[in-house]
Amino acid sequence: MDVNITVITGPREKPVERTVKKGTTIQSLAEEYKNLPYTVLAAKVNNKITELTRTIECPGCIEFLDMRSQAGFLIYQRSLSLLYMKAINDVMGKASVLIENSLNKGLYTEINERGSVTAKQVKEIEARMRELVELDIPFIKEHMSREDAFRVLIAEGYKEKERMLKKSEVQILPFYSLDGFRNFFYGQMVPSTRYIPYFELRKYRSGVLLRFPHPSQPNKIPPYVDEIQLYKVFREAKLWSKLMQISYVGDLNETIESGEYKEVIQISEALHEKKIAQIADMIAKKKKRIILISGPSSSGKTTFSKRLIIQLRVNGLKPLYVGTDDYFLERHQTPKDEHGEPNYEDIVALDIELFNSDMNRLLKGETVDMPTFDFVNGTKIFGKRIAKAEEGQPIIIEGIHSLNKKLTEYIPDEEKFKIYISPLTQLSIDEHNRIPTTDARMIRRLVRDYLFRGSSAQETIQSWPKVRMGEDKNIFPYNGEADVFFNSEHIYELSVLRKYAEPLLLKITQEEPEYGEAIRILKYLQYFKIIEDDTVIAKNSILREFIGGSIFV
Repeated sequence: MDVNITVITGPREKPVERTVKKGTTIQSLAEEYKNLPYTVLAAKVNNKITELTRTIECPGCIEFLDMRSQAGFLIYQRSLSLLYMKAINDVMGKASVLIENSLNKGLYTEINERGSVTAKQVKEIEARMRELVELDIPFIKEHMSREDAFRVLIAEGYKEKERMLKKSEVQILPFYSLDGFRNFFYGQMVPSTRYIPYFELRKYRSGVLLRFPHPSQPNKIPPYVDEIQLYKVFREAKLWSKLMQISYVGDLNETIESGEYKEVIQISEALHEKKIAQIADMIAKKKKRIILISGPSSSGKTTFSKRLIIQLRVNGLKPLYVGTDDYFLERHQTPKDEHGEPNYEDIVALDIELFNSDMNRLLKGETVDMPTFDFVNGTKIFGKRIAKAEEGQPIIIEGIHSLNKKLTEYIPDEEKFKIYISPLTQLSIDEHNRIPTTDARMIRRLVRDYLFRGSSAQETIQSWPKVRMGEDKNIFPYNGEADVFFNSEHIYELSVLRKYAEPLLLKITQEEPEYGEAIRILKYLQYFKIIEDDTVIAKNSILREFIGGSIFV
């Protein structure tokens, strides 16, 4: 029996109508298309993300997903992680593996106790991974009930996964096997090992880096850059987690169940305040005048800036606040992007010459007529903000391009202090299932945009790929310029945000293209118990910028 389907082979490709035999796998369908630029890793079937092993049983729309999509990128990482763990098992025998956080264009992992793996063993593990890729071993999926999953997790020694399941609402768990090596992962996988040929292992400090391509270049390992500052902030986050005795979702759920989460919220807030105070002390001690703050979307830059100003006031300083958005070029002067549309995202959209002139004049103690940008008419308005900086007065500059040297190229470097802010996720579902930082930020934005900007969850998800592209180009390449990183995440926040985000995500129907992403996020939110009472969260908290009740926003 034949089935009529619509096939979309990639981003911006036109739909093609065709007929296939009922029972055909999506994998075999994708293999018919020999000239695709990148390997198909999964598909959206009627807007629902699914694995390539699924068969086609009824008419519908099938969209191929490669690594350029967020779903495809995460499926590649997840599959590679299981391949990595299988290779470790083959080389070293039964070993404990922690998959911790993103770092140096890959994942930072630890094997057994910190520092116990040698460079020789790392080479052997990588060689075994490449052997397994050549053997084209299938990933076998099975779904288990809670009862069966408990038995397997106990038998195979996965105590953290067992505790996570015990404290969550999940009824069915997906397990994957690779040549007899079995583990639980909450998301989809590729059909077999040949789909994940691009990777690199590096011995790094106490652990191992598992590196892989970036979505912008799916067939190439990116150049290695040692992100030392990022490593340090993740180490700090791990210490904070130990301080609160919360390393995994199971820990957090137990804390919520016992009612002790209010103390965790207070400790987490105190850690933020202490860190902000330390940064203010550094600025005061070094007598820096130009304080540059940057970070990706939904990092909490506004609240952080306001709290930093307060801490600088405690140091006897009176900071002047400047937003780079007021220095946009006149709308008719804005350069065009590759699609012929106004390019507001790149640094070329800013009046750099005027910005540098104004900042240098402020540093000299001159009176400056600073612009206020009228976004309705697309023009700078003068005469509304006449400013003069006193001797030694810091100038807080917040914006996505703040760490780009081009923004402040005419300002003396000795005057600058650079801060990078981002919510760097320090909580994982278990030892092997991490929560991507980009997902945590999107959930923040999804809630904020609905509550305060009139945007639906569907609109936020739709715009997110464009936001991410802008970050990859304008923000992330410059975070190495920072003098200090500030981690704006709260370890408990997804249990608060779930209450707000879940109803919004559930409104997205299968007829909408964003349905697949909504379901993906809902699947891992279900592992978090909800904190219903969030009144204990301080009014100056960064989280208040997203859920409401902030004294700053």
